[in-house]
Amino acid sequence: MFKSLQARVIFILVLAGICGWSLYSNHAETGSVIKLGLDLQGGMHLVLEIDDPENTMSLEARSEAIDRAQLVIRNRIDELGVEEPIIQKVGQDRLIIELAGITDENRAKELIGTTALLEWKLVRSVAEVESSLPRIDRAIVAALGPDSLRALGRAVESAEAMDTSVEDILFGGADTAAADTAAADTAAADTTLSVPAGEAEAEEPEVDLERELRPFSSLLLSGQDAGEFLVAAEDHAIARMFLELPEVQAALPRGISLQFGWQPVGVGARTYRALYVLEREAFLTGDMLEDAMASRDQQFNQAIVSFELSRIGGRRFSDVTGRNINERIAILLDREVVSAPVVRSRIGARGQIELGQSPMEEASDLALVLRAGALPAPLVIMEERTVGPSLGQDSIDQGIVAGLLGLLLVIAIMIAYYRVAGVLAIAALSIYVLLVMGGLAGINATLTVPGIAGLILSIGMAVDANVLIFERIREELDAGRAVRTAVDEGFGHALSAIVDANITTLITALILFQFGTGPVRGFAVTLSIGIIASFFTALYVTRTLFLFYLKGKKTTDTISI
Repeated sequence: MFKSLQARVIFILVLAGICGWSLYSNHAETGSVIKLGLDLQGGMHLVLEIDDPENTMSLEARSEAIDRAQLVIRNRIDELGVEEPIIQKVGQDRLIIELAGITDENRAKELIGTTALLEWKLVRSVAEVESSLPRIDRAIVAALGPDSLRALGRAVESAEAMDTSVEDILFGGADTAAADTAAADTAAADTTLSVPAGEAEAEEPEVDLERELRPFSSLLLSGQDAGEFLVAAEDHAIARMFLELPEVQAALPRGISLQFGWQPVGVGARTYRALYVLEREAFLTGDMLEDAMASRDQQFNQAIVSFELSRIGGRRFSDVTGRNINERIAILLDREVVSAPVVRSRIGARGQIELGQSPMEEASDLALVLRAGALPAPLVIMEERTVGPSLGQDSIDQGIVAGLLGLLLVIAIMIAYYRVAGVLAIAALSIYVLLVMGGLAGINATLTVPGIAGLILSIGMAVDANVLIFERIREELDAGRAVRTAVDEGFGHALSAIVDANITTLITALILFQFGTGPVRGFAVTLSIGIIASFFTALYVTRTLFLFYLKGKKTTDTISI
C-alpha cells in the first residue's frame, strides 16, 4: 500500500491527524481525552436483589423479573445520562450496577429503585367508609391482640372520665355519641404538630406499639375536598400501619381502598396527610403510557408532567372521564396519590399530572421513570459501595507511573541494543501510542485499570514485533546483504511470525470481549486496538522510517543495528 515514500508519509500523517482530532474533540466535549471507568474516576457500585422476604416467587419467576428489571433500569440510566454503565445479571435474582462518574448518588438510587406503578382510580365518597369505621377498629384490636387495648391510652382516659367501658367507646353503646365527641376533642387537642409546616417532609418516626395508641377512626378528620380524610402528620405512620393489616383490608367495604397522598398538606398552622377513598381496581395503568414530559405551568407556576396514552388507553380514559364529569379521578404512583383533579370535560389520550410547587428536577425524574416503565417487582439494595475520586486518582497516578517506567525502560534498552534502529523503533512507538489513544477516543471506549494493563501489554507486543524484524535484518547483514536488501528481507521474513503472534492474541481478546463482562471487556477492547495498531506500526510505520532514513544513502553504506 502506497509504495512511494511520499505517499506512505502522507498516509501516516493523515492517520495520525485523524487520531489527534479524535482526542481533541473528545476533550472538548467531556473534558477528558478518554472516558474513564468507575475504578479511575469514581462512582457507585450497587448489588440489587428481588425484594421477596416471604419467598413467594419461584426461581423462574425471579429470574424473569430480574431480566425485565435489567431492561427497565438500563432505560432509566440511559435517560439519566450516565456514560458506559455496567448493568449485569448475576445468578438468577441479582443485578450488579456500576455507574462511573455519578455525582448525585441519592437521586440515582431513587431512580433505580422506584417501582413506578402508575394507576388511575375513581375517587369515592367518604360516606361509604364512615359506616365501616367501627368494624375497622374492631379488626385492629383483633389483629393486635388483647394487650393492644391497654395501649389505647386516650380511649382509656375517655372511658374513665365518662364512667363507661373502652369497648363502648370503640365499638358503640349507650354513650357512644358522647364518647366519640370526647375522643374527637382529645384528638384535636393532641394533634398539635411539632414540625413546622415548611419541614413536613422530615423523616417520620418508626411505629412503636408500646406507645399509647388511638382507634383508627379517631385519627381521621374531615377533608377539604370530596372523597378524602385528613390524618395529622404525626399520626401518619401509625395510620399507615393500621391500613396495612390484612384484617383492616378485609374490613373495608367491598371494592374500596384507602390510599394516602404522597405529600403533606398544610391546613392553618398544622400539617396533615390526605387519605383518599378510592375504587380498589384501577381503570387504567401505566402499561398504556406512551410518553411523559416534564414542564412548568406558566399560568400557575407549578411543575407538571404531561403524558400521552396509547390508542386503547386513550379510548378507555375518554370513556371513563366522559361518564364522570365533575367527579374526581386520582392519579397514583407506587400506590400513593400524586393528584386527584376534578374532571371538567371528557379527556382523550393526553393529560397531565400536577406536582404543585415540587422542583422541576422531581418532575423530570418522574417523567423519566414513567417513560422507562415500571419495575416488575420491588428491588432491595444488598450491597452499596462508593469509589471516591481520590481512589480513582490513585489508580490513574499508579497507571501513569507504571506506563512511564515501562516506556523509559523500553526506550533505554532499544536504543542501547539496536542504536539507530532502536531510535526508529521508538519513533514508530510514539505513533503507535497516538493511534491507540485516538482509536479508544474514536469508538467512545471507557478506560479502566484492566484497560491500562491491556494497553501496556500491547506496547510490549509492539516492541516484540520490532525485535523480530531487527534480528532478521541482522541475520541478512551478517550474510553479506546490502543494507536496503537486508531491510527488505528482514521485514519479509519476520512477517509470518508477527502475523501469527498478533492473530492468535487478537482471537483471544475477541473471546474475552464476547464472553467477559465489565473490566474484562475493557481489557479486551484496549488489547484488541493495541494489537491492530502494533501490527500497523511495526510493519508499515517502522519500514517507512527505515526507507526515509536510507533515502539518499549509498548501497555500500552500513546501518547501526
